[in-house]
Amino acid sequence: MEQTIIPKSIDEYILQFPQEIQEILKTLRKVIKESAPNAEEKISYRMPTFVLDGNLVHFAAFNNHIGFYPTPSGINTFKHELSGYKTSKGAVQFPIGKPIPYELISQIVKFRVGENKGKRKVK
Repeated sequence: MEQTIIPKSIDEYILQFPQEIQEILKTLRKVIKESAPNAEEKISYRMPTFVLDGNLVHFAAFNNHIGFYPTPSGINTFKHELSGYKTSKGAVQFPIGKPIPYELISQIVKFRVGENKGKRKVK
């Protein structure tokens, strides 16, 4: 399921995948938009990216999981809630075929919005 074309938009990115994956990605996008209504959408690192006072979160579909990239602080702050998933420094993998924790994703996105707003005030 790896990408062959470099998408120019999140819509284009989502359309590359089978219907069931598209549904997950569309819901994920909607949850992020609702949690960060002022964020801009773009493609960065070949992934759907949301930007608000800097990069907010990225997500991507892979063969066996949905990757969600809320930066290391997003992973660390929610490490207890994410303990049932495979995580790395700045990423979490949500297995395809298991329920995606959209409520948790929303909380992480809201945390990242607050974090980026805080950085903006410091500058």
